[in-house]
Amino acid sequence: MRRTNRNRNRTLATAGGLLLATTLACTGTAMAAASPLPAKAVAAADCRPLANASAQAQAIVNAACSQLGVPYSWGGGSIHGPTYGQDYPGGGPGAHDSQVKGFDCSHLVQYAAWQGAGIALPEGSWNQAKWSGATARFTRDQGLGPLQPGDLLLWGSNPADLGSVHHIAIYLGGGKMVEARESGTVVMVSDVRLNSEYAGALRIAGAEQPPAGTKRFMTWGTGVGLRPDPGTQRPPVTRLPGPTAVDVQCQVHAETVTAEGYTNDAWSYLPKYKAWISNIYIQDPAAWLPGVPNC
Repeated sequence: MRRTNRNRNRTLATAGGLLLATTLACTGTAMAAASPLPAKAVAAADCRPLANASAQAQAIVNAACSQLGVPYSWGGGSIHGPTYGQDYPGGGPGAHDSQVKGFDCSHLVQYAAWQGAGIALPEGSWNQAKWSGATARFTRDQGLGPLQPGDLLLWGSNPADLGSVHHIAIYLGGGKMVEARESGTVVMVSDVRLNSEYAGALRIAGAEQPPAGTKRFMTWGTGVGLRPDPGTQRPPVTRLPGPTAVDVQCQVHAETVTAEGYTNDAWSYLPKYKAWISNIYIQDPAAWLPGVPNC
């Protein structure tokens, strides 16, 4: 069982040992040339749904807008908020992003989806573009007409190939969006760029919500075992292949577990699996999960 670092839970894609900057970054020459950068982010009052929106979509927008003014940081951010990023291998304004606490484009979207609606999106704009839980999809040829606040806007080097998507933002309505655009800027409201790289949009509002009586969390690591009892004496009933959204019903104090420098005696019951997970492997700052009752 392997557990990734709580503070840097991401893997950078490589090819021949070289970082794929054009895929990972919400930046680069193509994005920079799209239109002049605003001198500063607009007032927070302008970051809001600009059309009718479902409660879930509005919550997604509100979560993104709560980060207005937070710096862009390449590779930075998580479902819990800004983190220090990675030094951008292409140099330029992002050459020292490991010293900048903020978000890149996909982590801002991931944060907003999770904090606003409990929707667990994968990391990486190209993975988010292909997310199987999308409730609707829109092509570039459809433009902005059918879109609603909270929809995710996509840009890629080949708009016909969602695997080429390198930038993602959240639609506000009225031709506006909120985005973490590139190093040297901050989370901002921008005009939607319907340029040659615009690749369409997807809707995540309406995705599956936690069952009644449960609360949704994300796990850490790969190969995390779910046990038939709150302890390690019996073999796992299954293993989670990677970070996974799980719905927790209740928690107990039971066997103490130590892993990768953390010690915890709390276990949570997952009714979907009819199994238990050590809280060490649940992605939350608290060892005893907030808002979850005792079993």
